[in-house]
Amino acid sequence: MTDLISVNHALSKILSEFNPLPAEEIEISEALFRTLAEDIHSPFDLPLFDNSSVDGFAVCAASDIRAGSRGNFTLPVVGDIPAGIHTSLRLARGEAARIMTGAPLPQGADAVLPVEDTSFPYRDSSAPLPAQVTFFRFPSPGENVRPRGQDVKNGQKLLSRGRKLQPQDIGMLATLGLDRIRVIRKPRIALFSSGDELLTPGIPPQPGKIFDANSYSLGLLALREGAEVIRLGVARDEYQAVKELFEKAKNANADLILSSAGVSVGAFDYVRQVLEEHGEVKIWRVNMRPGKPLTYASYKGLPVISLPGNPVSAFIGFLVFVRPVIARLSGLEPTPPTTLPVILEHPVLSDGRESYLRAIVQKSPQGFFARLTGHQGSGNLYSLVQANALLIIPAGVKSLPAGETVQAWLLDNEPLPVVEKPE
Repeated sequence: MTDLISVNHALSKILSEFNPLPAEEIEISEALFRTLAEDIHSPFDLPLFDNSSVDGFAVCAASDIRAGSRGNFTLPVVGDIPAGIHTSLRLARGEAARIMTGAPLPQGADAVLPVEDTSFPYRDSSAPLPAQVTFFRFPSPGENVRPRGQDVKNGQKLLSRGRKLQPQDIGMLATLGLDRIRVIRKPRIALFSSGDELLTPGIPPQPGKIFDANSYSLGLLALREGAEVIRLGVARDEYQAVKELFEKAKNANADLILSSAGVSVGAFDYVRQVLEEHGEVKIWRVNMRPGKPLTYASYKGLPVISLPGNPVSAFIGFLVFVRPVIARLSGLEPTPPTTLPVILEHPVLSDGRESYLRAIVQKSPQGFFARLTGHQGSGNLYSLVQANALLIIPAGVKSLPAGETVQAWLLDNEPLPVVEKPE
């Protein structure tokens, strides 16, 4: 296996040839998980004005000797301030005004006493305004007031270029009154499988045929990472059929062609032949298990990643190589997978390649424990369905005993199962 390139070397080489895509302007309602292409500064203070954080009565606490006092204090009510209006009311010492949550404080007011601390405990703005109200205590200056600029100052940078936008970020954009925003364009991934043995799901099984899983799993992985998927279907095991799909991908202005199968050394593996004749094969065969026959190439200048045909190999190859490429194209810095140290429940064998073994990780009071999901053949997709992690066995390691600690790559965000002790 001395002719195999290491996983890290292959990934570094591939990523070095990709840059973030250009920006486009979209509506903020479509911006979830997109990468911001510009810094966002606030055009004004937030809140825009001093306002009440409760339904209650506004008073001039700073100029009143009763501020912070206990006892009953009766004040005349000289005004009513609902939310959503501009008020010209000015309060004098010893006066109160009814005010609703979010409404602007009248001039002279600097505190609000909640309705539950008064003789008028009604929150409904339709309740008739009382001529006077009794306070059961007197508020201190600033109590229940949200001052102008408390959250954000005018000109303050709120979001930085390169941020992957979350729901709260988009809420912030809406708070600033922005309805459109510049983000990095979604990568366009042209996807196809190859092989005469492949059937489209939905038709009856046929002798010697298998159903095409890769078009679905790889396409959905690409969508999950934020790409736009151009589905090209299945290429027959014919040179011209494979070449036609590469041409379709190029004509569709794809940013990356992603194929599965057809890059091994079989008599009918035409993908590699087309790439060698109409482009350049830059990487072929990586020191990993599963997924050794991975190919990175170009077709008439368009980058191509061709994954093995076995569904587990294709899935893991996507996670290791394609996921970081989509991140780079999307304007994000590719990040290593989330891993944690786990203890093997049983011995594990490898063949010396960097291995990604399907496993179930469980949490117990003694730590995190892992066991394989069964047979690790690259065509055994069910073992991947059962797994919640991939155990990463370093290159050069052929066996590990029970009790050894290895790194586990968690496959999803679901909570790990908790057990009293490893099964």
